[in-house]
Amino acid sequence: MTTGRRNITSSTPDAADPSPPSEASEPRRRVKAPETRAAALMDAAERLFIEKGIATTSIDDIAAGAQVAKGTFYLYFPSKEALLGALQQRFVDSFCARLQEAMDRHRPEDHHGRIKAWVETGLETYLDNVALHDVVFHEYRPEDRRMRNDNAVITQLVGLLKHGDAAGVWEVEDPTLTAVILFNALHGVADDAVAMGLATGPGPERRRRAKALTRFFEHALRPDDDDGDDEAA
Repeated sequence: MTTGRRNITSSTPDAADPSPPSEASEPRRRVKAPETRAAALMDAAERLFIEKGIATTSIDDIAAGAQVAKGTFYLYFPSKEALLGALQQRFVDSFCARLQEAMDRHRPEDHHGRIKAWVETGLETYLDNVALHDVVFHEYRPEDRRMRNDNAVITQLVGLLKHGDAAGVWEVEDPTLTAVILFNALHGVADDAVAMGLATGPGPERRRRAKALTRFFEHALRPDDDDGDDEAA
């Protein structure tokens, strides 16, 4: 018995025809483009890492979740750790893109508006993606500390601080160190919201935290203004 369909060019049916079905009559598996396969693997890993954890998710699980053969995994990633690194980079790239989009809604010379947009969007994006963030950045080894501080988010903030300093809007003696401090301030406020169970959905608590962070940023960047206020008081 044959299980394949008949050649559609056959003019007369012949149940006894022993010839195999032509390739054209066989259903073909859809072949994904390379970039699509890589994204599918990353999407599947992301979902499974959140659901099951990294340690209990196998490469077989990821390949099955992406609907590709296990061998296909190794065409794009030499190991699960390499795929995790790609997920980290994708998270950072997406994070930076959202920050840039928010800042670009303000004129280049509107430094206060741009720093406020950076803070509000950074906090919102972190809290909206905290589960993903926690799973892909689940551990830091000593050799990772430079990567943590020398990342694209901090580099983006350094540029913002330098532009404001050059325009005389604020004073920044060491833009890189200042960016590291401010980035970790945002990170700490977001982590505190998560620990307090206040990370779900937009609302007054997020706005309160974003406002406090923005004031902290502004005060940190214009310390002379604080001194003047103290003297006036």
